[in-house]
Amino acid sequence: MKSTAGVFTVLIAAALAATGANAQSIEDEALAWLQQFIRVDTVNPPGNETRAVEFIAAILEAEGIPYQTADSAPGRGNLWARLAGGDEPALILLQHTDVVPADPNYWTSDPLSGEIRDGYLWGRGTLDMKGTGISQLATFVSLKRSGMPLNRDVVLVATADEEAGGLYGAGWLVEHHPEVFRGAGLLINEGGNGEQADKELIFNVEVTQKVPVWLRLVAVDTPGHGSMPNATSSVTRIVDALAILRANPFPPRIVDAVDAMFRSLSPSAAPEWQESYRKIAAAVKEPGFLSRLQKHSPLMHALTRDTCSITRFEASNKINVVPPKAWAEIDCRILPDRPSELFVSELRELLKSTGIEIEVIMAFTPAVSETNTLLYRAIEEVTAERHPGSRVVPSVSTGFTDSHFTRDLGIASYGFDPVVVPESEFSRIHGNDERISVDAFKRGVSDHLAIVKAVVID
Repeated sequence: MKSTAGVFTVLIAAALAATGANAQSIEDEALAWLQQFIRVDTVNPPGNETRAVEFIAAILEAEGIPYQTADSAPGRGNLWARLAGGDEPALILLQHTDVVPADPNYWTSDPLSGEIRDGYLWGRGTLDMKGTGISQLATFVSLKRSGMPLNRDVVLVATADEEAGGLYGAGWLVEHHPEVFRGAGLLINEGGNGEQADKELIFNVEVTQKVPVWLRLVAVDTPGHGSMPNATSSVTRIVDALAILRANPFPPRIVDAVDAMFRSLSPSAAPEWQESYRKIAAAVKEPGFLSRLQKHSPLMHALTRDTCSITRFEASNKINVVPPKAWAEIDCRILPDRPSELFVSELRELLKSTGIEIEVIMAFTPAVSETNTLLYRAIEEVTAERHPGSRVVPSVSTGFTDSHFTRDLGIASYGFDPVVVPESEFSRIHGNDERISVDAFKRGVSDHLAIVKAVVID
């Protein structure tokens, strides 16, 4: 199933040769690759990730590394390549190649320019997650060049569609090409990185995530003229349901992974938060604490309870027409300690008085990766050696990644890229002027390689 290099691939290969001709290290090569990769338009929708597949394939072909590809739909390309090693469970380097849209009217440079300015590489995907993907590719290529025997297979997997749920990417590969993941025991993906806090450098390793449950609330009622309102309508039913949802926040509960995360962060927290973080299960019961926490950090607050955000609403297409049907969509994220079916059942009970129906758009299954693995220990040891005084913290993500697919397979999956990103830069992810420090990226490439070597080379 190896792809044939087309015109686009040949052009990519020529560009890569030109940019990498003067490269002095794998870090320099990776920076040149990332510049080129940012310029490959894989904005989702529509995705067109086959362009990314051709880009990565050109590099693998130049290195003499076999690979395979598969399209889940026209233009929705996926790629995987394997370096053969010993009998230990394989390590997978998983990346997605699609990026979210960017409005150039609100950027200071073209979002797909790959421009280097003021010590930063600018462009959509530099942080989420083409930068991480190139670090993985650089590690993969370096292992091949070294010729050193590996104690396990190392598999590079580049997938489509993560930004829309992964059903054309990782989820599709799990179903249609299970051989990609067969025999794997460890996986590294996006989801965590180094963060320079006020007091110390913390490396967050994502071990689990809140479970997305995307729902559509639908109401049907008697239509009519806007001048003669009935006692109820499709619109009032939806409004009533959303009002109940907004007036009844889900009760707090602290799961083990969240408790561990808060405790790990407590030493570096501001003095007024340290005791609460150490004893978060007790703190959430104190009057007013959750409101204060939400104002302080919406992210940390979201880890203490299930949440639903009202994100979409549609009713009539004319101001004087009461429509027969109205709907709203809500983005719910639940803690990873119970099935989504139970959450939906409870929500139906809460909203039954409004007469609305609840349709499940998407819901995943919860899973947590343990921290007593060779890969997690390698992250701890390498970062401690290369960044003295730093700490590794197991973290819980409020968002979701493709790791939920692989955790369902029993693969210990961690979201981690050792690149250090200041807290002030996180708002650029999915936002305007996304960028990455050139120096931080290059050091992250080196650290990533060292971590993987610690796992796969005896």
